[in-house]
Amino acid sequence: MCAPPAIRAGLLLGRVQTPHRLRSKRQFWAYCGLALETRSSAAYRFVNGQLERTRKPVWIRGLNLNHNHDLKNLFESAATTASVRPGPFGTFYQGLLAKGRLPAMARLTLARKMAAITLSVWKKGERFDAQKLESPTA
Repeated sequence: MCAPPAIRAGLLLGRVQTPHRLRSKRQFWAYCGLALETRSSAAYRFVNGQLERTRKPVWIRGLNLNHNHDLKNLFESAATTASVRPGPFGTFYQGLLAKGRLPAMARLTLARKMAAITLSVWKKGERFDAQKLESPTA
């Protein structure tokens, strides 16, 4: 069984303490364990005596391992709960599935969306407005 919203909010406040120590949503995703870990080797090579950037794609290695496990659990369980209930987040999740996204990736996208909204609302001190929730992009 998942935790009620009041317990999740308390856990969030206790773990993050202040949203102003995180400059962007990407930093918050990394702190919560929702950021992608990428690796690259041999980014540059010598061609005819000139240093040139290679066109090899960056390898995506999954989610970052250095994170706060409580926050990752918080946002993943919130996304799982929201994905099966009616409402703006459920509609967002269904839109991702309709565009062909795998269910696990759609839940991750929803968890990242919820984390970004949480940080934004917390920093600005405003209330959540479902009308501002963007539709999922492909």
